[in-house]
Amino acid sequence: MFTGASQFALVGVVGAGGGVWPGAVAALLLGSRNALYGLRLGSLLDVRGWRRAAAAQFVIDETTAMAIARDDPRLSRFAFWSTGLALFTFWNTGTLIGAVATHVVSNPKTFGLDAAPPAAFLALLAPRLRAREPLAIAIAAAVVAIAVLPFVPPGVPLLIVAVLVAAYGALR
Repeated sequence: MFTGASQFALVGVVGAGGGVWPGAVAALLLGSRNALYGLRLGSLLDVRGWRRAAAAQFVIDETTAMAIARDDPRLSRFAFWSTGLALFTFWNTGTLIGAVATHVVSNPKTFGLDAAPPAAFLALLAPRLRAREPLAIAIAAAVVAIAVLPFVPPGVPLLIVAVLVAAYGALR
């Protein structure tokens, strides 16, 4: 499975004592958002046949972000394919290294590796934060999430921030 959130969902459910099938369903639900990305990328990539099937494997958050950030369709296609190939190679290599490294480093916090996913997300978000309003929203969301973190279960700060941002968007 080549989508980080789905991998984490599957491993999280199974790791918490759940079955493989509930984990797979959670992974499928998280991965279903990629179908919406596919709708946006379909006309942009303009691929047919076996290339369309290959492109479908690369329709993830990062490749979509890189492709739609370009004004020139040729550059969009290049960004999509180069990001997809690089991520596929490095993600799977990293997964293999991580699987082997668990025998050596049992706690990823030892090296601060738990900060990698939020840092990667911020790197994807950063180009969109050039205007003041999105930057202010991002900072406010981070402050709220950090403020409630000690008082709520894991995952809830993100839900609180999502509700607040959605309410802000609806009221605006």
